[in-house]
Amino acid sequence: MSGQRASAFDELAVVGKAFASAKRLQIIELLAQSPHSVDQIVQLTGLGLSTVSAHLQILRAARLATSSRAGTRVIYRLAGDDVANLFASLGATARTHSPDVSAALGAYLGSGGDVVEEVGREDLLDRLASGQVTLLDVRPPEEYRAGHIPGAVSMPLEELADQIAAVPAGDLVAYCRGAYCVLASDAVSLLHSAGRPASRLQDGMLEWRMCGLPVEQVT
Repeated sequence: MSGQRASAFDELAVVGKAFASAKRLQIIELLAQSPHSVDQIVQLTGLGLSTVSAHLQILRAARLATSSRAGTRVIYRLAGDDVANLFASLGATARTHSPDVSAALGAYLGSGGDVVEEVGREDLLDRLASGQVTLLDVRPPEEYRAGHIPGAVSMPLEELADQIAAVPAGDLVAYCRGAYCVLASDAVSLLHSAGRPASRLQDGMLEWRMCGLPVEQVT
């Protein structure tokens, strides 16, 4: 292998290594939803400030993330939609070819002991078109504002327990960040415990975007 060819693969490996950390994948999942400050990432991941900062620097060094200042806060965002697409493709490939990933994901999403019914994107689109469903976006409000499925109601998971009485009767579908996000499963379990039938979108907002489906923003 020539020196130039080896160098090209070395640089490609830098990008690959940026994905080779469970903690960085959590951060990429968040940034695929919307820009986040360092403090928000710390709060949402449960990781320490120094750990988050170190992982963000690795993502910046690989040119997968960029940062800017907003007052005293440092805001991070993915370098482009292609980074989110790469993350989504990695997740889909892993679910297809790795039994260990599929088993771990099934255990993770079913961690509440509740069997959660899943709804595919095409089925959801049909239900939305016919007005037969109330769609709940259970992500944090800033992620909803940055982009959500048209017609979805913002109902952050942390507020759902106190707001169940305000959730309309009838068919309920919850969704969150993506195929590896447990928020929607937790929301469905919470609704079930209150006697409310509900299901979750099979994937989430990330896959919805990657399929080129409509997205609304709050301006």
